[in-house]
Amino acid sequence: MSDITTNGDLAATTDEIMIINAARQLGALAAAGKPVCFVGIGLPSTAANLARRLYDPAPVLVYESGCIGSKPQRLPLSIGDGELAETADAVVSVPEIFAYWLQAGRIDVGFLGGAQLDKYGNINSTVIGSYESPTTRLPGAGGAPEIAASAGAVMVIMRQSKRSFVERCDFRSSMGFGDGPGHRERLGLRGAGVRWVITDLGVMEPHPDTCVLTVRALHPGVERAQVVDATGWAVEFVDDLAVTDPPTLHELTTLRAVQAA
Repeated sequence: MSDITTNGDLAATTDEIMIINAARQLGALAAAGKPVCFVGIGLPSTAANLARRLYDPAPVLVYESGCIGSKPQRLPLSIGDGELAETADAVVSVPEIFAYWLQAGRIDVGFLGGAQLDKYGNINSTVIGSYESPTTRLPGAGGAPEIAASAGAVMVIMRQSKRSFVERCDFRSSMGFGDGPGHRERLGLRGAGVRWVITDLGVMEPHPDTCVLTVRALHPGVERAQVVDATGWAVEFVDDLAVTDPPTLHELTTLRAVQAA
């Protein structure tokens, strides 16, 4: 993964820029009074724990194992990592975290990743290829389908390539906007669906009319052609395309400390 010079001798990898931008979005949500984040393991957990260290008020991290308000001192290896329970404000049963927190509307944002993402924000974490004869069988979605259905909004963090950003997912594990406008509503889903997609190239948001993921911002040094080449549909850009702020020294050193713990 390439380095991008941010200022002076300070350099950040494309992954670090992606994680820091995701953490910024969580920090903005917490500041706006929407702090409760249902966190997936991997890149989502890294960005969420970075946000918890960078911002006050900090996001409240909820994991599907039933841990509420976890404050791990190191990145958890799984949702069953004892560090999550030991540092939590409360631990409840798995049925309770889904029924009384997620499905009851107490989760502001679900933070997910996946193997494939399509133009309507649907996520595949199940198989590559046909379900009956897949070329790759993936670990599965876990609680992500319920998070995608019921969280107030969903943020996705994924590295961008034509293999992962596809016209249509090989298997639809977690619902974004389904087949387009109105599909979530027809299914009676509580949550608003995908609102932010943070990649190593930039930031996407659904178009307000078509629900198709559209590029809102590029990361420093990224060209439009790179995004087009890394996207499996005819991607569009907003008219007022922005460039994300380079990582600060504080953001970068804090992220590296989180990853090194």
